[in-house]
Parts: sequence; structure tokens; C-alpha cells
Amino acid sequence: MTAPEHETTPVPLPDTDLSAAHASVTLLERLADKLGGRASVTAVYGEPVTADGVTVIPVAEVGFGFGGGAGREVSATKTGEGGGGGGGAGARPLGYIEIRDGTATYKPIRDPWRDVVLPLAALIIGSAMPKLFRSLRRRR
Repeated sequence: MTAPEHETTPVPLPDTDLSAAHASVTLLERLADKLGGRASVTAVYGEPVTADGVTVIPVAEVGFGFGGGAGREVSATKTGEGGGGGGGAGARPLGYIEIRDGTATYKPIRDPWRDVVLPLAALIIGSAMPKLFRSLRRRR
């Protein structure tokens, strides 16, 4: 006996757990490839340079962060699928290594805020504190 024409054979749905998870992993791999190639020492400084017997090798701090997710909701009335991911990278110059006459020396790149502005602010605050304390004592 054959089935009536209005009945259909159920079609199996793809495993959404695997497809959502696979999509998230693929996205994170692509982000890692793209960002990893851009956040590097050479992106901050360029290639090491040799001139007049001196070689300069750049030093930088490079950081990466990635996250991802997958989801699936199945109930009697609704189905769902999810996925997602994101990432970021950054590079910050720290200094350079200078090789001269067989001797390597690390030379940091100084931050003007840390080297000039903060000590100056501390000096101003330190010199203003005694005057502030004297004026507060007079008010009592």
C-alpha cells in the first residue's frame, strides 16, 4: 500500500551542534590568521637593520585575545542555531637591541609621561602639601 499524496517523508536535519560549533571554530581560526599577521614586531618597527657594523633588532610587546561561542535551542515549536566569535590584537614598542662589536645592549624606549610628567606632578603636589596643611591648621 502506498502513502497518501499529502504525507511526506521526513527529511533529517543537519546536526546543528556541529555546524554552529564548526562555524565558530572557523571564524576564530580566520581571525587568528588575519590578526596574527598584523600584530607583530615588524608591524611596529619593521625589519632588523644593519648599518656601519651595527645591527638594531626591534623589541615589542604583542598580545592577542579571542573568544567564541555556539548555541542551539530545540523545542516543540521552535529551533535555533547560533555561533559567534571575536578577537583582537595589539602591539606596543618597548625598545631595541643594539649589537655593536659583538656586544648586545638593550635600549628601552622611554615613555615621556612616566619619565617627565609623573615626577613633575609628584614634585608639585609634594611642595603644595605643607601649605595646604598650614592653612587647614589655621582654620581650627
